[in-house]
Amino acid sequence: MTAATVEIHNAHKWYGAHHVLAGVDLTIPSGTVVAILGPSGAGKSTLLRAVNHLEKLDIGYVSVGGELIGVRRQGDRLKELGERAILAQRSRIGFVFQNFNLFPHLTALDNVAAAPFATGRSGKEEARASARLLLERVGLGDRAGAYPRQLSGGQQQRVAIARALALNPGVILFDEPTSALDPELVGEVLGVIKDLATTGTTLVIVTHELGFAREAADLVVLLDRGRVVEQGSPFAVIDDPQHTRTKEFLSRAL
Repeated sequence: MTAATVEIHNAHKWYGAHHVLAGVDLTIPSGTVVAILGPSGAGKSTLLRAVNHLEKLDIGYVSVGGELIGVRRQGDRLKELGERAILAQRSRIGFVFQNFNLFPHLTALDNVAAAPFATGRSGKEEARASARLLLERVGLGDRAGAYPRQLSGGQQQRVAIARALALNPGVILFDEPTSALDPELVGEVLGVIKDLATTGTTLVIVTHELGFAREAADLVVLLDRGRVVEQGSPFAVIDDPQHTRTKEFLSRAL
């Protein structure tokens, strides 16, 4: 699948009285690598999960590759799609979670091969052959037969990245992919993502790794209190921020 443009329009989300997303507008051109920064509770993970409809927006909508996600237009309203249609859309949007979310009873190879086989995109042997290539791509060709409990956190996250690639998605979402890792394991995962960033795939990465954002991202977005405070090139946002809130956040993060 070719890289997809992601468009987020007037995104609002409440949890009770808490206004988590407060009117986010963001366009991510196809092939762009975006790093989303911000303090804890800014709404970063909620925004990311709204892109593949793991979180349902209360107001606004998301489109990926020009297709509305999770909803369809009915007159001047948006109507929720059925579960099967939403699952089909999610199969075209890769997602890498903080805590790996691997199937503990499956080997690394079968974790990666599971989705292409289950969705009918590949036969079993074809899915496994492709999974072997993807594991080699993330540096784990020799660990195909290992179960998650036999892998380090960094290795598990690299398996999760290979799994996200298995359905050849138009966009891949990363929700703080190194936050659950010991410091010495962070580099191996960021290295894999940096390699992906050179392939032309649309990547949206919620991260607290400023050095990584500066080096790998095309666009950096600072989110605070559910709003986009500042966006621009890594240099513009990280090295020469204009907004007071951005400067305050970076002074604490650097």
